[in-house]
Amino acid sequence: MEIIIKGASEEFAEKLVALAAQHHAELTISTVHPGWSVDRAERYLRDLTAGARRMAEMVIVDGDDGYLNADHLRHRIGKLNGPANALARAVDRGVRKGWWPEDTPAPITPVSNPDNPSWHENIAYRMDQEIVPIFREALTRITAGKRAAEAMGFTPGGTGKTYSHVLIDTPEGVNLLDIDGGSLPDDDQDEEDEEDEEGQQP
Repeated sequence: MEIIIKGASEEFAEKLVALAAQHHAELTISTVHPGWSVDRAERYLRDLTAGARRMAEMVIVDGDDGYLNADHLRHRIGKLNGPANALARAVDRGVRKGWWPEDTPAPITPVSNPDNPSWHENIAYRMDQEIVPIFREALTRITAGKRAAEAMGFTPGGTGKTYSHVLIDTPEGVNLLDIDGGSLPDDDQDEEDEEDEEGQQP
């Protein structure tokens, strides 16, 4: 028998196993911690397409406590349909690959225009304030890894998307580093091919 406990401490899990042992029951418990950690945030950002990564970075860095006007994003990026869809797909893909629990919320969500809800116009994109520092730390890690790779003579593999990787020795062992991230996931289409749906403005 296997029991999956979400949000419980390892201490609680150990007590539950001990209780089962007192009744001569064999029990295996897997603890699943919900929400976003720095490791999960880093993996999420590295798995994004180039345009989606840029959009996420702007919300994280330029946003007012994680809130960024959609017009500002459109001015810098252009159409947001492709990047916004890629952000959502990355969450689902992470669930399928076991990177985070099924009920993990999307870190970046659209804000609809309350004055015109039927038009589905997004006026902003937001990230919950409590996870903004987590994603900023993940960006710091990615930047540090990129600089380490460049110091070793490696450079990112082209614009838009990259398939360049390098092995780097760390105190924890050898890590496979995506030099600049933004590699195209296997279930994502090119963002340029995704047109805005009629009557919607992501």
